Amino acid sequence: MNRIVTTLIGGFIALMLLSSTVFVVDQRKYAIVFALGEVKQVISEPGLHFKLPPPFQNVLYLEKRIMTIDSPDADRFITAEKMNILVDAFVKWRIVEPRLYFVSFGGDESRARDRMSQIVKAALNDEITKRTVREVISGQRGKVMEAIRTKVIVEAKQIGVEIIDVRLKRVDYVEQINNSVYERMKAERVRVANELRSTGTADSEKIRADADRQRTVILAEAYRAAETIKGEGDAKASQIYADAFGRNPEFYKFYRSLSAYRESFKSRSDVLVLDPNSEFFKYFKGAGAGSAAPAAPAKK
Repeated sequence: MNRIVTTLIGGFIALMLLSSTVFVVDQRKYAIVFALGEVKQVISEPGLHFKLPPPFQNVLYLEKRIMTIDSPDADRFITAEKMNILVDAFVKWRIVEPRLYFVSFGGDESRARDRMSQIVKAALNDEITKRTVREVISGQRGKVMEAIRTKVIVEAKQIGVEIIDVRLKRVDYVEQINNSVYERMKAERVRVANELRSTGTADSEKIRADADRQRTVILAEAYRAAETIKGEGDAKASQIYADAFGRNPEFYKFYRSLSAYRESFKSRSDVLVLDPNSEFFKYFKGAGAGSAAPAAPAKK
């Protein structure tokens, strides 16, 4: 019985020792085998591996995938024109030299993130202080990010990290100067609007003046043409009248008398005091009216 118990205990101990010497490396991880703080082996290939049991050797796993540093709070920087701006950036990075990374941070990812944040902040400060707000926001934003990425890559290599990308998510003024900036932008837009209105008013007046001038010219030319046509018509009519009256003087006298009657008797209230035998009523007399002249009408 004692022999069986001893055998079982020995087998259990052997199993424990065996299990402590076997470890599995995931394809998303690095494995660092170290003894008493000294790195003995770095394993990057996934699979089953062996080591000495603790405390002789231990295993530390490090992330192989791309990681992100994205601070929830924006950092404040001063531009070349001494204006405060808030910059929110993020960094994509990964471990490429596990041994150097472990020596730098002891495998502590939070320490690595803090160090990376400091490197990025220093690079941002170096580049933003050289440029104006306009250049940082739009004019040279691509150049700013490229320069920051170049600087961060150099610094990150020294701690076993590769920088995949650096991006500026947001660039904004601090709250204290936002209102003044908005007012300045508003004043600039108002100035441009007033300038456009003034230009439009001047162009409008110019167009109206030109239209009035053209209208006056057109009316003058039309009036001149009308008077010319009218004069030609009157001249032609006078010529026709002269020709007609020259052929029959008595008809001309009759026509003139009718015209005189028409003008004299326009209104029923007109009164004429004339001799009934006067020449004016010559054509009022019918045939045989020579013996007794008709009475002169007083009213029409």
